[in-house]
Amino acid sequence: MPSLIEIVGRLGGRIVGDGSTVVNQVGSLDAAKAGEIAFLASPKYRKVLATTGASAVILLPAAESASELPRIISDQPYLYFARLAQLLNPPAQAVTGIHPSAVVESAVPASVSVGPLAHIGVNCEIGENVIIGPGCSVGAGTRIGAGSLLYGNVTLYHDTVIGERCIIHSGAVIGADGFGYARERNGAWVKIPQIGRAVLGDDVEVGANTTIDRGALDDTFVGNGVKLDNMVQIAHNVKIGEHTAMAGCSGVAGSTTVGARVMVGGQAGINGHIEVASDTVVSSRTLISKSVKQAGIYTSAMPAMLHDEWMKSAAHFRHLDALVTRLRELEKRIADLERKP
Repeated sequence: MPSLIEIVGRLGGRIVGDGSTVVNQVGSLDAAKAGEIAFLASPKYRKVLATTGASAVILLPAAESASELPRIISDQPYLYFARLAQLLNPPAQAVTGIHPSAVVESAVPASVSVGPLAHIGVNCEIGENVIIGPGCSVGAGTRIGAGSLLYGNVTLYHDTVIGERCIIHSGAVIGADGFGYARERNGAWVKIPQIGRAVLGDDVEVGANTTIDRGALDDTFVGNGVKLDNMVQIAHNVKIGEHTAMAGCSGVAGSTTVGARVMVGGQAGINGHIEVASDTVVSSRTLISKSVKQAGIYTSAMPAMLHDEWMKSAAHFRHLDALVTRLRELEKRIADLERKP
């Protein structure tokens, strides 16, 4: 259990109060107990600071005098809290080696852990200290970089590439066929073989039950540091730039390029064959239907309202085109009148 002095020695920051205070876990301001450390990043939670049961807190310099508790002063309390949470909660060490029930058809380093009923196909390249959880399926020709973690029941199709230090959560499927078909005149669909790959960079995290399709011809690519929440859909030939984050149930249609550091809210959708500029923010439930050339915050979702109010609004929506036509006619008539002497 580290003291505040030891924590600051590792993570930086400045101590106010008793630096010998020891903490054993992180906690929220309203639920923290003795021995835990909490943080305050938003002024709206300042009232909770006065009643917190935490033994220490992390504060902005402007809030240094807001508490008498031992405290660490940081310009970025939330980021500091995240790093401290990592320090106090290191990942469990996996048992190295191959479980007797696993089927491994490629050579793996001695530092690798392969769980029960997992399968690794032929011609795979597995890096040092990789953890492959129970029930995982790693297709032929797949590459997994050093230090990556696959939780149970992850499926990597053939020739998939996973970078170093990636985290793939249970149920994720990476490298499945994209939705590619040509249509006969009679309406029947002809499948187009998807011969590209799904390629993930380093430090990517993929949430539970998220799917990333392989490319039709070129590769689907997810850049370094990208974070995908649960149940996100990335279609074939999509390119996602570094450090982009997408919340749950959002999706990107095929052949779209999403820039770096983009943030996409839950249930948002991005159409296919377009581009989204770097540093763009897409609000929850927003539909991006055409290319976004300039970074900004984009929102199209209709807020919730009472059903009767929605029905009235919907009735107005149906008449908007006619109203616009009438408005233009009136503007023209007014302009004509103003031109007359």
